[in-house]
Amino acid sequence: MSPSARAQLQIHACVLLWGFTAILGKLISLPAFVLVWWRMLLVVAALLLWPGFWRGLAQLNARLLGIYAGIGIIVALHWLTFYGAIKLANASVAAVCMAFAPVFVALVEPPLVGRRFELRELLIAVAAIPGVALVVGGTPADMQIGILIGAVSAGLAALFGTLNKRYVTHADPIVVTGVELAAGTLFLTAAAPLLPGAAGSLTVPGLNDAVLLLVLSYVCTLLPFALSLVALRELSAFSAQLAVSLEPIYAIVLAIVLLGEQRELSPAFYVGVVIVLLAVVAHPALTRRHYAG
Repeated sequence: MSPSARAQLQIHACVLLWGFTAILGKLISLPAFVLVWWRMLLVVAALLLWPGFWRGLAQLNARLLGIYAGIGIIVALHWLTFYGAIKLANASVAAVCMAFAPVFVALVEPPLVGRRFELRELLIAVAAIPGVALVVGGTPADMQIGILIGAVSAGLAALFGTLNKRYVTHADPIVVTGVELAAGTLFLTAAAPLLPGAAGSLTVPGLNDAVLLLVLSYVCTLLPFALSLVALRELSAFSAQLAVSLEPIYAIVLAIVLLGEQRELSPAFYVGVVIVLLAVVAHPALTRRHYAG
């Protein structure tokens, strides 16, 4: 198997696991801020027990350490807005908002990674927007703020994904994961006193929430986060993000099966999902045709 094909399998495995994060976010009763804080803290705690993390950390210079820490803060903000969107809308709608991410990647990746801007990528990404518009149009008015927060989350995902692409080859993926999530945890801890009610809510969760948090942190966070960094060594951030655009499909199917959210969804919602999926599938086909020609 070629490195590129292996990377594609790795990123799609990550997408499948990430599809469960929206479901778990809906099932966990904690507020978004507390949920993200515990999610990051649990992953960091596991990595601190791994000797290889400390060996890799000792090899990082101050510049890389600062870069990864900055990316970690963006990751924390992404997760905070993503779970905020889930709480304000629902798992399906928040996940579909992530389809905006390829548009943001097409804009920010060329200057950040240092490659030529491709109009083709932007046009394919924009093709997904009508689908998202149909989804938005089919949601109740009280979910509109959740959709807006979800779009912000997509922009943050595009930013940290692109930055990870640029700097992922400079350190071991597990070390990068640990530094980024540790920085995100420290950032949220420092921010808690500034947010009304946040500091007082950082308490030990109940048994049900604790079990779901462990699954979210280790099965749906640590494993795919590190694996995605490995895959990014062979993929462009745009190609990876288009694969990640399949996450709403997984999340919607899981939400229907596990949460019964189909009662909240209109036919327009499903039409929008199909448009998003077609835009995602069109990218690799058109890219192969472009380079073959």
